[in-house]
Amino acid sequence: MAPTTHNNARELTSQLWAMANDLRGKMDASEYRDYILGFIFYRYLSKRQERYLADSGLLEFTDTENSSNPQDVNNAFARQVALDGIEDWREDLALQNGYAIDPEYTWTTIINKVQSQSIRPEDYQNLFSRFKDNALLNTNATNDFKDVFDNINLSDSSLGNSVAARAKALSQLVERIDSIDFHDESGHDILGDVYEYLIAEFAGASGKKAGEFYTPHEVSRVLAKLVTYVSPDSSEEAKEVIEHASRPFMVYDPTMGSGSLLLTVQHELKTETDNPDTARVHFFGQEINRTTYNLARMNLMMHDVKYQYMDLRCADTLESDWPNGMDENGIDHPEFFDAVVANPPYSLKWDNAESKLKDPRFKDYGKLAPKSKADYAFVEHGIYHLKPSGRMAIVLPHGVLFRGAAEGTIRKAIIDKNYLDAVIGLPSNLFYSTGIPTVILVFRKDRKTNDVLFIDASQHFEKDKKQNRLREEDIDLILETYKNRQDVDKLAHVATLDEIKDNDYNLNIPRYVDTFEEEEPIDLDDVNRQLAEVDEEIARLEKELEAMLAELVPTDQNDEDDE
Repeated sequence: MAPTTHNNARELTSQLWAMANDLRGKMDASEYRDYILGFIFYRYLSKRQERYLADSGLLEFTDTENSSNPQDVNNAFARQVALDGIEDWREDLALQNGYAIDPEYTWTTIINKVQSQSIRPEDYQNLFSRFKDNALLNTNATNDFKDVFDNINLSDSSLGNSVAARAKALSQLVERIDSIDFHDESGHDILGDVYEYLIAEFAGASGKKAGEFYTPHEVSRVLAKLVTYVSPDSSEEAKEVIEHASRPFMVYDPTMGSGSLLLTVQHELKTETDNPDTARVHFFGQEINRTTYNLARMNLMMHDVKYQYMDLRCADTLESDWPNGMDENGIDHPEFFDAVVANPPYSLKWDNAESKLKDPRFKDYGKLAPKSKADYAFVEHGIYHLKPSGRMAIVLPHGVLFRGAAEGTIRKAIIDKNYLDAVIGLPSNLFYSTGIPTVILVFRKDRKTNDVLFIDASQHFEKDKKQNRLREEDIDLILETYKNRQDVDKLAHVATLDEIKDNDYNLNIPRYVDTFEEEEPIDLDDVNRQLAEVDEEIARLEKELEAMLAELVPTDQNDEDDE
């Protein structure tokens, strides 16, 4: 994104954020997020359908109407539906776009009602109910649009104490959103970027709750750059799909949150596909929290990702292997990816029942991740779904580097299989959900060497409000160090397998990267001289104090009585 567009997107985000703070009243930021982002998404879908109708040639305009005027398109659409009936229109729109919005529920119609004060409280409920029903018409797009607005609670008393008050609050929100022009100075649509910035703003205001749905953009960029870098020893397939875009790049996030990490991978892929009708990236993601899952679906579509190139699901990744996984006959049909990126919940409790040792994701590592710490279960899941030419970058707590017992067994197996490519230590306090320092582990299946690169980037950051932040130079430093793969004093070390074995497969970064700074030697003679001077000064002050006390004349009690 060009600097001007970048600045315009931030400016619009500031306007929307101020509007959100103005309208949400006593509602928590994490709750109001669903309303403002949901209605912005509905506006986007309605305007998208409007553009399709204007360009399709299916509408008949009167002599005074213009297909570039939203109101005229809306009027023509309503007339055609009145003549033809709604069913065929719904089916055509759902087939083309994956969803359908009836004339009485388009954004233009709703705005007209709000401005003429003819909107009814039930209109908002009917709007989302009708969208939900229409989304079922295209079975290929059901997973993309079904229930996408279910997290918008129109009966929440925080919106107002009565139905009328809640409808008024929603109408204020709709009208304010409609007043925003989501284009930069050159006329480019920047709605997707504004949406992403808004998600970040809500993450900042939500505190630890943000850990459920948001990875800081700077960290996402590091992960995305790592999985899209083509090293000299990369396989031909990796070079082909990353550098030449011979087919869509398949990327998967098993704990996708708001989907921002997936989108960041797309930004790092520089080339376009040879076929203009083929997307550069095919997105796969799974998320256990339904509200967050809905947010991810909205986020990707707001960035013009067509439903044909996004496969997102709401489920427990460790319990329900996906993509694909077992069929009804117990036969495994896994999907494999060019890249896996993840920032899973740290040290999550999970069901490590012994039966999971038969699961193809976990069976080759000797042990199951402990019940109280699923970190390595996520690692194994990601590795399993990598293509032989693929690579994975995952953020985890430092404990995965050195904890023993089952985790030690799994760590040894991963290293012996030569999957681990790099260990990158990050600064503390980068994430909203935790202040602990974290580590990025990079895995590849097409490695030609059996060493491991260690990078200690823990001291490379700047303080930014409540959080620490990776600067551009910090991101560049990490990536250049990863690409060069050489020892750098106090920053990086390429450890041989023998070194790692000598450390009993302990990957704790200080064992490999020495960041100790020697203090300057202390001059004891100088210290003794300073102490002597201090003693002399104390003695002088004591003599002065004794002299002053001797000059003091005590007050006679009888003198006071005579007064």
